[in-house]
Amino acid sequence: MVVLVACGSTGGGTAELAGWIAEELRDAGFEVRLSAAADVSGAGRYEALVLGSAVYAAGWHPDVRRFVRRHASDFAGKPVWLFSSGPLDTSADDGPLPPGHHAEEALHELGAREHVTFGGRMTAEARGWLGFLARRMARTGRAGDFRNPLRVRGWARDVAAQIRASSPA
Repeated sequence: MVVLVACGSTGGGTAELAGWIAEELRDAGFEVRLSAAADVSGAGRYEALVLGSAVYAAGWHPDVRRFVRRHASDFAGKPVWLFSSGPLDTSADDGPLPPGHHAEEALHELGAREHVTFGGRMTAEARGWLGFLARRMARTGRAGDFRNPLRVRGWARDVAAQIRASSPA
């Protein structure tokens, strides 16, 4: 089975989460393609999808929103999981967080099985508009890395088990 792990990431933190997920799926024996959401073409050849987005101002990355609009029909009837990365605190590890507006739309458009939120990362070294925001947040003590690799990798292993259980023998 070929699984697509795609994401939208500006600062690289969400892309790293996607990489951890892809590693776990490969370790479980799946063929995995890891890609930025904006770079995906020929999505119909994939048999499952894990799609993630960084969350900025409560919204999903524009590349991921475009991915959903372009490729929803390619994944109709196929297993799909979604993740968001964004809270700059430990709230994502304290219990389930409701999906934001764009994630909720994607859940319906893609017929996703699940959405999960992981902590985000924002460092003062970020560039561009994100860098301005990161430096400002760093001054107020809100910048940092709140991702939990063990939780992300555990979730990916659960996804792998669900894919295996849903695959024809």
